[in-house]
Amino acid sequence: MSSVGFIGGGLMATAIIKGLLKQGYAAERFMVSDPDSTRREMLGKLGIKTFQDNSEMLIALESKEAEGVILAVKPQVVKEALTDVKIPELPLLSIVAGFPVSSLEILLPEAKVLRAMPNTPALIGEGITAITAGTRSGEPEIKWAKEILSSLGAVVTIPESLMDAVTGLSGSGPGFVYFFIEALIDGGVLAGLPRQLSRELALQTVLGSTQMVSKLQEHPAVLRDMVTSPGGTTITGLTELELSGVHGQLMKAVLAATEKSKELGE
Repeated sequence: MSSVGFIGGGLMATAIIKGLLKQGYAAERFMVSDPDSTRREMLGKLGIKTFQDNSEMLIALESKEAEGVILAVKPQVVKEALTDVKIPELPLLSIVAGFPVSSLEILLPEAKVLRAMPNTPALIGEGITAITAGTRSGEPEIKWAKEILSSLGAVVTIPESLMDAVTGLSGSGPGFVYFFIEALIDGGVLAGLPRQLSRELALQTVLGSTQMVSKLQEHPAVLRDMVTSPGGTTITGLTELELSGVHGQLMKAVLAATEKSKELGE
């Protein structure tokens, strides 16, 4: 039975593990290293073997029929996490935001590096992950990575040149959507709705609207026109949004997040 190692046992690593457990993976197949004793304790309760030291975990992984390694740490600690670490000729799937494949291939000269960008809806199996392969990775490694990441939701393959833009849109996008939902809820409260009712109305409105865009395959502007009557309530509200420049500000937010992703990789 092949094993998968994780360098870092944070929220996204845990989401991958839980997703794979639901798909029938045995807990004994996972080994996780993390300096945080709380994370190790939580993962231990799932039946996962944990380590404080990265090298110790990788040595234990090598003694098994290793399938691959997943790098799931903060961008600021990648070099520290990989110092004196030797990863054999295995797939190394990085879900580190902003950290380029080329830098990982320098740090890990034997590993078959892949890079991925999941987003937080992955925590409930409704995410989307973009994946790109390094110079030493081919179809077998991409297939393996897709199998792992499909536990989080949809998976798309892209050239690495688009990864920062993916980070700005789908990586950071949930934060922008949560901000929008919060504003809708507060708007309902401002208009006189009880907060719980406003929350219920806002959530289902966003969910239903998203499903319409997805299922009808229409441009959002077409669907917006369907609900915008002459002289009605929607056009009145949309006028306020346009006067506030919300459309352009959201576009700039995606662009700013993209630029930040580039900075993290430098």
